[in-house]
Amino acid sequence: MNIQGKTILITGASRGIGRSIALEFAQTQQVKRLIMVARSSDRLQEVANEINALGIEAIPLALDLTQPIEVNIAVAKAWRDYGPIHLLVNCAGVAHQTPFLQSQLPHIQDELSINLMGMYTITRLIARRMATQREGTIVNVSSLMGKIAAPTMATYSATKFAILGFTQALRGELAAHNIRVIALLPSLTDTDMAREFQWFRWVMPTTPEVVAQALVRGLERESSEILVGWQSQLAVFGNRFLPSLLEMVTKLAAPLPENRKSVDTILREARADVQ
Repeated sequence: MNIQGKTILITGASRGIGRSIALEFAQTQQVKRLIMVARSSDRLQEVANEINALGIEAIPLALDLTQPIEVNIAVAKAWRDYGPIHLLVNCAGVAHQTPFLQSQLPHIQDELSINLMGMYTITRLIARRMATQREGTIVNVSSLMGKIAAPTMATYSATKFAILGFTQALRGELAAHNIRVIALLPSLTDTDMAREFQWFRWVMPTTPEVVAQALVRGLERESSEILVGWQSQLAVFGNRFLPSLLEMVTKLAAPLPENRKSVDTILREARADVQ
């Protein structure tokens, strides 16, 4: 997909991966206009100012994706004033890290409402309009945890698995309307949100800028799934051919109390599973 001269809407654009995608599009892709959605109006305005300084029109749109009526009104107005929108990037998301037995219902509801229902709400509104114009691309940001579940991140992993299923279903349904649907799968990314986590051992975090660059390359290649980084490629390969071994390694890497056991013990268990 060539996005030069296109109008793009990005959710979660005030920080992290969403911010880096917006800046990458503005700096290297000569897009026409960026409509940027996030809950924090102040941070969103800061990013919009950076992009406007590059000579690209940036429209900050402070919006809570968990409020369907507000989203409906805002999308209709944005399409009328700045549309048509050619590319939707669903990047808004939250994560709460905790062992499942200590998880709190408000945190679970937060992840489900933003990561899933928020994405569903805005995608439904944009996709209907794209279908009318018979043109469009939708990028749903999942995660490596959408293919390989991570202990202490049960609800987040569940939402990211669901995003992959949602993406695959839409890809089949919307192709007849000339709408492409793509999944972007970053691994652990060094963002404000991730810095609050207990990181997994042996995992080298990538940067939001690398994720944004991978998205641009994936759009150019017309990929249906974009895995970011060699660690993701290796993990998916291992999950396909040695799932028991990978599960053992994932358990060992996770910040869990039982990981006090030695590496030798874990590897013996893995060998026994494989045999």
